[in-house]
Amino acid sequence: MLVTFQFNVANGKLSCQLYQRSADTLLGVPFNIASYALLTMMIAQACGLEAGEFVHTLGDAHIYNFHFDQVTEQLSRDTRELPTMKINPEVKTLENYNPHPAIKAPIAV
Repeated sequence: MLVTFQFNVANGKLSCQLYQRSADTLLGVPFNIASYALLTMMIAQACGLEAGEFVHTLGDAHIYNFHFDQVTEQLSRDTRELPTMKINPEVKTLENYNPHPAIKAPIAV
């Protein structure tokens, strides 16, 4: 996976722009959003800044033919309230995290 990310500080907030060349929208994109948003929050905290925006740009965004059933299941789910992330230098907690059950899907090679 080729990614490029850039951080920007404005008004005391650290924002991240991520460009992802190729994006498996079922399996890769949700993980990447969570991972890079968390990275942005962690770097902001380490630099004494607030976390700003996370902007994710996709090049080749795709859904594989063999993922159609799993994507249909994902789209049928109701949205849930977003969790609140609180990062402490000593303790990391994620409150109100209530994920749906995992959806099994083969990984494209």
